[in-house]
Amino acid sequence: MAKGFLLVISGPSGSGKGTVSAALMAKHQDIKFSTSVTTRPPRPSEVDGENYFFRTQAEFERMVEEDQLLEYAFVHTNYYGTPKDFVFSEVEKGEIVLLEIDVQGAMQIKEKYKEAVFIFLLPPTMEELKQRIIGRGTESEEDIKTRFSNAFKELDFVGEYDYFVVNDQVDQAVEDIENIIAAEKLRVKRQKNIKEDMIRKGELD
Repeated sequence: MAKGFLLVISGPSGSGKGTVSAALMAKHQDIKFSTSVTTRPPRPSEVDGENYFFRTQAEFERMVEEDQLLEYAFVHTNYYGTPKDFVFSEVEKGEIVLLEIDVQGAMQIKEKYKEAVFIFLLPPTMEELKQRIIGRGTESEEDIKTRFSNAFKELDFVGEYDYFVVNDQVDQAVEDIENIIAAEKLRVKRQKNIKEDMIRKGELD
C-alpha cells in the first residue's frame, strides 16, 4: 500500500481556496479533509471529531506546548490549529489529507513537515482578485485595501511551493490539482516496496 500525503492548498484572500477545495472534495470522496482543533464552542449541528476537535483554551495551549500542532493561529478570540496526530495517522493509512489554509499557516507547516505537497492557488490577474474581494460585499473599503496589499506580499512566497494553479475557471483548477495528485501518487518515495508488490501481483518471476 502506498503512503498517503498531506495536500496543502493556499493562496491569497480571493484566490478561491474554499471554492476549489469544495469542488475537489465533491468529486473525490476518498480525499480526507483535515479536521482542525479549535477553542470556540460547537454550534448545535456540529460534531466533535467531524467538524472540529473542540478543546478548551487550556487544552489547546497544552497542545501547543507539547508540539502537537502543525500550525495554529489566534483568530477572532479563538484558537484554530492543525493537529499532527490526525494528519499523520491518516497519511500512514494511505489517505490523501486536504488542508485549505492561508499562506502564513502553510509556511508554518513547511517548517515542521516538508513531506507535504504544497499548491499555491493564483487568480488569473490581480485585478480579478480585487474584483472578487469587492464582489463578496462583506469587507469595508479599508479591509479591501488591506487584503489586496497582503495579496501582493503573499505572492513573494510562490517559490516556496511545489506547484501553482491558476484559478480562472474552477473546473480547470480542479483538473489541474487532480493531475498533481495523480503524479504525486506515483512518486517512488511514497511506495513501501515496489518490487514485492510486483512479485505479489505475479508480474515478475
